[in-house]
Formats: sequence, structure tokens, C-alpha cells
Amino acid sequence: MELSDYLRILRRRWRWIAVPIVLGIAGAVALIGLSTPMYASSTRLFVSTSSQSSDLTEANQGNSLAIERVQSYANLVKTHSLAQRVSNRLGGAYGADGLVKRVSSSVVPNTVNLTITATDANRSAAKAIAQAYAVELSREVTRIEAPADGKPSPIRMSVVDDAQLPTSPVSPRKERDIALGLIVGLLIGIGLAVLRDRLDTSISSAEDLEEVTDVPLLGTVHVDTGAVHKPSAVALRESTPWAEAFRVLRTNMQFVDVDHSDRVFVISSSVPEEGKTTAAVSLAITMALAGQRVALVECDLRRPRIAERLGLDDAVGTTTVLIGQLSLDQALQKHPDTGLSVLTAGRRPPNPSELLQSRAMQELIRDLRSRFDVVLLDAPPLLPVTDAALLAAQSDGLMMVVRHGKTSRDQVRLGLQRVQAVDGECVGMVINMAPTSGRGYGYGYGYGYGGYEPDLARRGRRKKSSRGGSSHPKSTSDAPPHLAEAEAPIRAVPAHQKDEQAPRTASGSRHR
Repeated sequence: MELSDYLRILRRRWRWIAVPIVLGIAGAVALIGLSTPMYASSTRLFVSTSSQSSDLTEANQGNSLAIERVQSYANLVKTHSLAQRVSNRLGGAYGADGLVKRVSSSVVPNTVNLTITATDANRSAAKAIAQAYAVELSREVTRIEAPADGKPSPIRMSVVDDAQLPTSPVSPRKERDIALGLIVGLLIGIGLAVLRDRLDTSISSAEDLEEVTDVPLLGTVHVDTGAVHKPSAVALRESTPWAEAFRVLRTNMQFVDVDHSDRVFVISSSVPEEGKTTAAVSLAITMALAGQRVALVECDLRRPRIAERLGLDDAVGTTTVLIGQLSLDQALQKHPDTGLSVLTAGRRPPNPSELLQSRAMQELIRDLRSRFDVVLLDAPPLLPVTDAALLAAQSDGLMMVVRHGKTSRDQVRLGLQRVQAVDGECVGMVINMAPTSGRGYGYGYGYGYGGYEPDLARRGRRKKSSRGGSSHPKSTSDAPPHLAEAEAPIRAVPAHQKDEQAPRTASGSRHR
């Protein structure tokens, strides 16, 4: 991983970092509050030899002896016998075992200076213990170093710095402990964020899609709980970020397969519950409000929802036309106030896949293509059933809806493989249900272009299709606001007038 990858993870997973930091600081504060303040007092001793000789060599030998001995004297501080004598000196207020735990010693390297430090919750006690240890250690050294012939000890230990009454506790140290809690929380948070990112295979950004496919991102639709409780036509007329997202998506869709004026697209997803029906209905209404002739066809014959969503009759529809009971004119319904033509599912058949790959379905698509500028086929998810892939082979392409933070990379990859296996083409991706705090959301009320991603301009490249000269759409997420706001349809002029008479395949789609 490069530095930019870590920065991207930190930006996306900042909550995973912030929580451990807060917990680390809170833990440090809690420990500070629960800890008993401890005070430390120190005394310093100087070790020397008692030789009075003026001989420089003998003096150096005595100094070397003192340096060698001083570390041994420091170790005596932790002995039980010395602690017992200190306890007796203090009147038995502390036991020998307790004193050993409260005292420590240190020696400055290459010197004869020895420091004794006593720690206690009581400031006066800390001073008294340190001073008592200094006195008793001096006596102990004199006793140990005394020659057997009764002569004076050659080693002398003097107190050069008496213990002082401490003014501030040595623990807890608030600033240090809080800083330590912050650093520990930061390190844990970064580790969790990186681990979460490595384990998380869901699609949460355009960068995630780039790792799976080079199919361009046509738009990003953010969550809007208010729009769910309103009629679609009403919600899509408002100047909200959610409605603007579908206007941007409509504009981007006009650049898909620009060589043909009448186009048929399948709208599907990898797995259920990704919002593909809502996306299909909202996109169809948005196109119809712009003055385009749009037909929305319910091809999810297993779990139809369009009729309920739009308040239309579901007694007749796609299945009725396919089995020849009614003509297309009799089955089509007009959605009030939008001009959208809707073909609901009709009765649920026992064999949806056979109906959708029948010659009757090919004829229905051909008839719809001749009547409308855009035909949107709301198809079932790609992975559970093959219906959407079969329809993609008969249309001009499939638009895949991906749910933010839910759809995995493997699901997207397998869904695209289903489409490619039948010689179909995915013309674009839509990230749905993105959180409102994400990038590209909101430029002030009425200017929140939900699909606007400044860094997606580079994704607007056109890729040659394996079936001929058609290309992937150029992403127009960087289109200026007046283009996204335009209510008049943008129709591409055919490269040649003969394109209107271009031969069609047996499935009803043009050779491209």
C-alpha cells in the first residue's frame, strides 16, 4: 500500500479512528481520577575513601574502588535487613516489606553519587523515608566495610543532599497520561481502520468501483428519507439533492449510445434490496418530466413493485402482452402528470425466464423501441436469476445499481460476468443509498448534485464494445449546473441518416 492509500483509508474510516481516540483519552482521564496521587522525595549520597595519602596513584586507586563499590551499595537499598532498621528508626509506622516497595536507588554512571528515592501517598512520609534510608545506608556501609582489626572503614558515605518535602505528585501525571491515551487510541484506531478496510469488500466509493471494473459511474444517489414518503413525481420536481441526483443521471444517460435516438436499457442490480426499482422509476419520471418519450416496463415478473409504487393497475401488463391476450396499446398505462408510459407486470407467470427470452419478448422490445425515445426495463437481480442477463442481450445495455456499503466487489464482479456471458454490455453504474455526509453531497439547498464527483471526469472515457463500434458512455458528472438543470431533452444527432434504417439482429437490437 502507498501513502495515498493510507490517506484514503483514514479519510473514509475516520470514525474508526475517532472512537478509539476518544476512548483512549476517556480511559486516561478515568485512571487519573481513580489513582491516588503519589509523592516522591530524594536524597543524594557521596561515596569516598578515607585515605589521607598525598600519593596521586593511591588516590586514584581509592577513587576507582569507590566507583566499583557504589553500585553494590545501591543494591543494599532493597535488602530486608536495611528496611527493618529504617522501620525501627521511623517508629515502626511502616513494615519492612512495605518500605522495600516504596524505595528505589540509582547511581550516576562513572561517579560515586548515589540517589535514594522514596515514594508515598503522604508527602511528609516520603521525605522521612528517604532521609532515614540515607542515614541507615551510611551506617550499614560503615559496618560492612570496617576491617577485622578494628581500624576505621576505608569507605565513607556522606549525605550531600537532604530529602525535601515534595510539592507536586509524580503520579498520576495528567498531561503525560492523557497524551499517552491519545497516542494509544490513535494507533489502535489506525490499525482498526486499515483492518476494516482490508476486510470490507463492499462498494463505498468510485475508487472501489475502479478496482472492479472500468464501466463508468453515471451517478451517485444519496439517502433521502423525506422523498420516500412522497409521490415520486412530487419528490422529483423539488430542488433537493436527491432529485438533483436523478437529473444528473438523466443527463449522463443521454450520452450513452449517442449514435441512436431510440434506446432500450435494462436496469438491474447484483442482488435484491439495492433500490434498483426505485432508481428505475425515478429515472423514468425524471426523463419524462424533461419532455422525452419514455416507457417503463416491469420485467421483474417474480417480485413486481412498479404498479404499487406508482399507484397503477397491475391486472394487465407485460405477461398479458407476451401471451397475446392484449395488445401493447391496451396494456400501456399513463402515469398522471408526467406523461410516462408504464407497462406493469400483470399476472405472475410460472415461467418468467421462458417468457423473457421468447420471440414475443423480442417483438415487444422492437415495438417499444419504435414508439419511444427511451425504454427502461426494470429487471430482476442478476445473481439469483438469469432474467436480467437475457434482457441485456436484447437491449442496448444494462445499468447496474450498487448499494453503498452493502454490495460487495465480488457481487458486482459476478453480476458483470453474467452480462458478458450472454454477449451483453453494462453501460454504467449507479451508487445508490449513499450517506448524506459523503463527498459530492450538497452545495447549498437546491444545488446538491448528488451524482457530482469532481474526480470522475477521468472516468468518462469511451471504451469500444466487443460487439462493434459502440462505446461506453462518457461520464458527465462534471457537467455544469445549467446542463444538469436543463428540462429539455438532449438528443444526439445520428452520425448518418441511414442509422434510422440500420438493420437489427434477430433479437431486435441494432448491429453496433
